[in-house]
Amino acid sequence: MTSLNAVWPLFGLTLATPRLELRPIQDHEIPAAVAAARTGIHEPGRNPFSTPWTELPAQDLGPNMARWYWRCRAECTPESWTLLLGIWHNSEFIGCQDVGAKDFATLKTVSTGSWLKQSAQGRGLGKEMRAAVALYAFDWLGAEVAESEAADWNAASLGVSRSLGYELNGTTRKAWGTKVETVQHVRLTPDSFKRPDWTLKVGGHEAAANFLNIS
Repeated sequence: MTSLNAVWPLFGLTLATPRLELRPIQDHEIPAAVAAARTGIHEPGRNPFSTPWTELPAQDLGPNMARWYWRCRAECTPESWTLLLGIWHNSEFIGCQDVGAKDFATLKTVSTGSWLKQSAQGRGLGKEMRAAVALYAFDWLGAEVAESEAADWNAASLGVSRSLGYELNGTTRKAWGTKVETVQHVRLTPDSFKRPDWTLKVGGHEAAANFLNIS
């Protein structure tokens, strides 16, 4: 019998750090992601996301998250892809780290975004999961640049970026829900990357890379 991983090889990808496991979120794990988000991600009125999805009514949050996961899968091609990696700590779902790219074969550039439920914040886990996808992008996918962004008031996100060696890469003004925010762009290269003192363990890479047409 054909397995789901054989049909959709990205589901077989796993990244392991000393404290975390990162892997693409499957349908049966969406309820855990919704439950984690419902516990709270940020202080009220201080939304770190350009799309204010966390401010939806409770009854709409789950369907909206599910639509996003399904949309990212449906639109995944070698020319444009986003990996939505769930984050597990001690077998508990605590957040999501995404990494994606457009025209990766030419640009060799990835972008990242993430969230952690509030009870998991302040323990260095955000830095660990960002380091994981940076290691994967540079050492396994052959990326030359990793980009990210945050509202200029988001000291926690920008602190993670700074600690890993990201360099400031200009600002823009963006619609942030119903507000306008100044957004700080940051950029990381293999040369500027402050690598962690641990080794990333990767499973299922070859099938995932072949699926995305990454040699």
